[in-house]
Parts: sequence; C-alpha cells; structure tokens
Amino acid sequence: MKLIVGLGNPGKQYEQTRHNIGFHAIDRLADRWNAPLNQTKFNGMYATAHRPEGKALLVKPLTYMNLSGECIRPMMDYFGVAEEDLIVVYDDLDLPPGKLRLRQKGSPGGHNGMKSIIQHIGTREFDRVRIGIGRPDVPMAVTDWVLGRFSDEEVPVMKEAADRAADVCEAALARPFLDVMNEFNAK
Repeated sequence: MKLIVGLGNPGKQYEQTRHNIGFHAIDRLADRWNAPLNQTKFNGMYATAHRPEGKALLVKPLTYMNLSGECIRPMMDYFGVAEEDLIVVYDDLDLPPGKLRLRQKGSPGGHNGMKSIIQHIGTREFDRVRIGIGRPDVPMAVTDWVLGRFSDEEVPVMKEAADRAADVCEAALARPFLDVMNEFNAK
C-alpha cells in the first residue's frame, strides 16, 4: 500500500493559498478515484482507495504544515506503511509556478513541513513530488508569500500542476517511483 500525503494547512482561510497545493493534488486524486476524504485518524483526513494498480491511502494532515510529521508517522505505523511506500506532495519556492520536480530523497530545503516529516519518520529517503510556487517579484516575507493566494494568472497553471501531480501519484502505484521520476522530470 502507498501512503500519498498532500501537505497544507486546514481551514477555510488557507484553502486557496500557495502552501496548500499539496492538498489540491490529494483532492484531485480523491475525485478521480471516488474516494472522499471522510475519515479521520491521528489528526489527519484520509481515504482508502482500492485501485487496479494497488491500494493507496490518501492523507491530508490537519496538524498545520509545520507539524505534518505528527500525523504521518502514526499513520505509517498504524497502516504498516514503510518509508519506501510514502509519497509526499508539497509546494516549493525554488521552482517556477507549476513546475514539478520529483525526488526520492533529500533535505527539507527550508520547508518546515518536510522538516517535521523527516524528524518524525527518521529518514530523508522517501518519495517527493514538489510543485513550484515560485518566489515573489517584490520584497516580501516568505510566510506572506506561501500563505498568499494565487494570482488570477497563476490559477490555471496551478490547477494543471495539481492535476499533473495527481498523474504522478497514479503512475507511482503501477510503476517504480524511479521510472516515474525519470519520465516526469524530463517533461
């Protein structure tokens, strides 16, 4: 079973913010697979999807971004998911808006949600789908940028990016993540 986690912040005030693009990708999968995230456990919303390619657990932590690991580690333990079966989808300031970059391991790169996950699961070696949100064109605090809403021009780009991230996660159910990474990173 794969544990596919989208990072974000709970609450209406954060729904359309840059930091919540991971939640958007999980919502796309839930819609495609008719798997509503209507169950809660370990301070996270989740759904179990039985796909022809395999079983997947879709998760949106409700811990707020900086404490994401507090939800993910207990989920992994409870459902018996190994680190190699974890996929985390999240925003990345260092990529242009809408650009995807897949990795199998690495540092948190200043992302507090990723720092929390690494701290709680005890390894940097797990699959990641980074979705670019870019950096502001004007001087601005990073917090204000990531908690800001997408511009009208960015909305269609980011919607497509969330759809492509969902495509990545679907492909990773059927094929090794390295193969999926090589395919999608080349695009």
